[in-house]
Amino acid sequence: MTEYKQHFRRYLQYTLYLLAIFVMGWGVTSSKALFLGLILGTIFSIYNLFNMFRKINRLGQAAEEGKKAKSLGFLTRLAVAGLAVAIATRYPELFNLLGVVIGLMVTYIIILIDSILQIRFK
Repeated sequence: MTEYKQHFRRYLQYTLYLLAIFVMGWGVTSSKALFLGLILGTIFSIYNLFNMFRKINRLGQAAEEGKKAKSLGFLTRLAVAGLAVAIATRYPELFNLLGVVIGLMVTYIIILIDSILQIRFK
């Protein structure tokens, strides 16, 4: 499980760097709604990353004990994404919906890119 924790920390670190870039973009550019949408979506994406990490830890513990594990929480991640979209549609003057959707995908894109790079350079 330690290797998985290292991956999780790396994904979290990259996501937080990207979130910091989004915050700087919000402060510097005139596209406030787009960057607020990216920030909102990325925050919910980080929550989904933590939730997925917790569920995978439980899955690993159940596998070690020979027990059956519950699901990885697809409905929870879907509900979190729905909440982010609901906030963006409720306050369209503050949040760009496209930015929220892209922000929700940030962690998954980071995981995909990192996995491809790990395979490529091993």
